[in-house]
Amino acid sequence: MRVVAVASGKGGVGKSTVSLGLARALTAAGSGVGLLDADVYGPDIPLMLGLKQTRELHRWDLGRNPRFGRIVLEPVEAEGMKVMSVGFLIAERQSFALPAMLTSLVGRQLVEDVDWGELDYLVVDLPPGTADLQQHFFREVRLAGAIVVVGPQDAAHLDARKLLDVLRGANVRVLGGVENMAGLTCPHCGGHVDVFPPVADERSIFLEIDRLVSIPLDPALDGRPFAELARVLGERLDG
Repeated sequence: MRVVAVASGKGGVGKSTVSLGLARALTAAGSGVGLLDADVYGPDIPLMLGLKQTRELHRWDLGRNPRFGRIVLEPVEAEGMKVMSVGFLIAERQSFALPAMLTSLVGRQLVEDVDWGELDYLVVDLPPGTADLQQHFFREVRLAGAIVVVGPQDAAHLDARKLLDVLRGANVRVLGGVENMAGLTCPHCGGHVDVFPPVADERSIFLEIDRLVSIPLDPALDGRPFAELARVLGERLDG
């Protein structure tokens, strides 16, 4: 099983959209795919898949009791994928009220204690930034590589550079970057429209890593950019 982390330096760049789109494209190509929503404080993948948990969770067992053995969590089957998220374990409107020092333990549990079965890929949608949970993943989980998602904003590229520094420090292979919301096509003239001011070349993260694909800001977006991302990912991992 190849574990691919989808990460970003800041929130709001569409990282979960890229994670889900990539997982769908890999599944459509015939691979066995798991999707882990590891954003414990803002798990959005259940909502994006039209799934909801209404029962509140009042106790989270982080430890392993030797009397009862290992706690095994069952992923949810959706669209041909195996999906796990904190959002399946707590109610949709319930906050995840664990101290920061325990979030890395939750992250490890979601990887190691889920019955993933036989998979070709596990796509991990990480929280934005470089906090404890992300650093735990980079150090402790055997990653095939990481994809860095940015928006076409100067702040997104600036924060992505900080993420790159952490990834390199943890010896994680950076497979490349995805620019999301990369402008739109004018519905009247068909021309390209930059929604945000262009990022100066010298401040772009793509001076340091390859641009795997650009995804336009389009409410009618089809799966072609994600199919291309899945194809390029396979080539990078096999090459």
